[in-house]
Amino acid sequence: MAKHRSFATTPPARRSRFSAAVLAALLACAVALLGALGAGPAGAAKSDEEKLEAVEAKLGKAQRREGVLTRDIAALGKRISALEGLVSGLRNEEAAVERRLRRKQAELDRAAAELAQAMERLDVMRERLRRALIELRRRLVEIYMHGPPDMTAVVLAAKDYGDVLATAEYLDALRESDERLAARVRELRDRAKRLVRIRREAKLRIQAARDAIAAEEARLEATRSRLESQQARLVSARGRRKAALDSVRRAIDQHEEVAAELRAKIQARLAAATGGHPLPAGPMPSPSAAGLIWPVNGVLTSGFGARWGRMHEGIDIAAPEGTPIRAAASGTVVLIQGEASSGGYGNFTCVDHGGGLSTCYAHQSSIATSSGARVSQGQVIGYVGNTGHSFGAHLHFEVRINGAPTDPMGYL
Repeated sequence: MAKHRSFATTPPARRSRFSAAVLAALLACAVALLGALGAGPAGAAKSDEEKLEAVEAKLGKAQRREGVLTRDIAALGKRISALEGLVSGLRNEEAAVERRLRRKQAELDRAAAELAQAMERLDVMRERLRRALIELRRRLVEIYMHGPPDMTAVVLAAKDYGDVLATAEYLDALRESDERLAARVRELRDRAKRLVRIRREAKLRIQAARDAIAAEEARLEATRSRLESQQARLVSARGRRKAALDSVRRAIDQHEEVAAELRAKIQARLAAATGGHPLPAGPMPSPSAAGLIWPVNGVLTSGFGARWGRMHEGIDIAAPEGTPIRAAASGTVVLIQGEASSGGYGNFTCVDHGGGLSTCYAHQSSIATSSGARVSQGQVIGYVGNTGHSFGAHLHFEVRINGAPTDPMGYL
């Protein structure tokens, strides 16, 4: 049972329409009947046919345009969604870079603080070096003026041995002081050089880090800006196509209204010409090789397959409103839906014939059976109508195999 309920979830094409070629055949029959009944010339009928043919041509063109625009809008929507994903990914990457930037900035702040401290130490060292150089210069001047201390002169000038020892100790201390002073000057010079090198390396490291982060930020911003610009263009293009689609659909509605009026006039003329009886067209209700009979006496106006950019999942058989509809084969009524719930089928009936074979009947004016009823082949189960998405009285007839729509002409 659940298998057959899927019929109602797959609506037919947006509108069921007569094709111009079949309408010509219908009108030819009507003209012949009118002639047989003694009616006048069929100039008016021909005029209606020409008008309908022109409207159908415009309608077909508009529907093809509708299909193209619909596909374009769907494709643009997919591209916009893809770009939204890329932009979102870039924003996440930007957030990650921002976190890295904050960490790097903290590192740079520490390096800057260390550099400031090094510069302070450098200033202190420079002052110490300046004083040490002054002292060293003074000592060098003394040595130049008086000459280096001479131990022989010290001994000769000493009064006693103790004086010699004291003078010798003084000279040793003086020499050690001179050596320490010279070593201190060298040390201060080397430390000053190291501090200068540290300052230079720190400046280069800070600049390199800033340049790298700035370059990465610029790259991300440029990429995101490019994608957002492309996304904006696609959104604009989709908006234009949606506006065009709305215009095309309004035109379709207008064409369908005109076509409906013309079909109603033609249908009324046909009904009047036949006295309200079914048209004597199509095969008699005798079983085909597949075991099915034609469900209604009428004229095939639309076949199975692609139609106006959509899939037409059955065939349309034109007949005056109220023409009896016969069950194509014996079976059980598994689905009945009214116009309000059939999704465009109008009054709708489906019969399960067993073996995965089912038939469905749409747009009925009224239903002559009930859900779960057993029906025999040829039994009247409803009447041709114009309910649901339909313009002009006809029967939309479907054959389904295991729920899948199949061309009914292979079974009739």
